[in-house]
Amino acid sequence: MGSSLLVIGYGNTLRSDDGVGAKVAAAVAELALPGVVALVRHQLTTELAEPISEARAVVFVDAAVDASTEVQVRTLEPAEGAQLMAHAADPRSLLAFAQELFGRCPPAWWLTIPVENLEFGEELSPLARRGYEIALEKIRALAGSR
Repeated sequence: MGSSLLVIGYGNTLRSDDGVGAKVAAAVAELALPGVVALVRHQLTTELAEPISEARAVVFVDAAVDASTEVQVRTLEPAEGAQLMAHAADPRSLLAFAQELFGRCPPAWWLTIPVENLEFGEELSPLARRGYEIALEKIRALAGSR
């Protein structure tokens, strides 16, 4: 995986918009972009530290309830003194674990998609659907620039 852009999309696909990150990663996998590997996860776990350390760059894709109405891409740095006390992690902690456990932390971004509906269901709201499309464009651009 050393020459790949790793896309990790996560969220609960049974809670409507919460699953938009996972749905983006699934779509990226179907696109089969050269040099891009996509992982779909319900939540982030420490096991992801190894593939993160092996990637040339990583993009975390998630729903954002309290975000603006725009898709955002932010540069991520590893958390300082990352400790995991639970079974779920956050992107910055995973970057820190990749560095600590495997000696490498690639450049990383957090791509957040604004959402409005977290009720039970599998359909995306119009806001999340629009964000989904924009997210795919941004990932294509990142894949082409690396």
